[in-house]
Amino acid sequence: MEQTKTKRILLVCTGNICRSPLAAALLDRALAQRGIDGIEVASAGTGAWDGAPVSEGAYLVGLERGLDLSAHRARLLTRELVEDADLILTMARHHRARVDELGGESHVFVLGEYAGREGDEAEVSDPFGGDLEVYRDTCAELEALLDTAVERIVKEFASGGNQR
Repeated sequence: MEQTKTKRILLVCTGNICRSPLAAALLDRALAQRGIDGIEVASAGTGAWDGAPVSEGAYLVGLERGLDLSAHRARLLTRELVEDADLILTMARHHRARVDELGGESHVFVLGEYAGREGDEAEVSDPFGGDLEVYRDTCAELEALLDTAVERIVKEFASGGNQR
């Protein structure tokens, strides 16, 4: 049997301390729950401070959902990360523009657009600085988008789509 290459999905936000680490953990769990192997999920930020921990709100909301984000450390989006990814999902259009600048235009989508939303509804707002309820709302939005996105990911990766 032929060995298939591990697919890499990169989730991108601004600081890599709120939305993208939560989204990565949620996507990783969704894939595991479906028994999907061979997909590596990671995250990065367009303006991340390398090594920063997740925000307190993201950490607490993650715990509420059974996700331990304590080991996460932020990392800055680089050309190498973009080149290594098979699929890049961003939280907003300006993140997608940065991925484009780094050579990823052929395999980047705003998460909401990838999940079928249009216009401003496609972007996931940044909860940074908000109270815990704002983080809960953001996490619920990510869960809904990723629930739809994971079905598309499984179909496209299984059919050979998104291969570069």
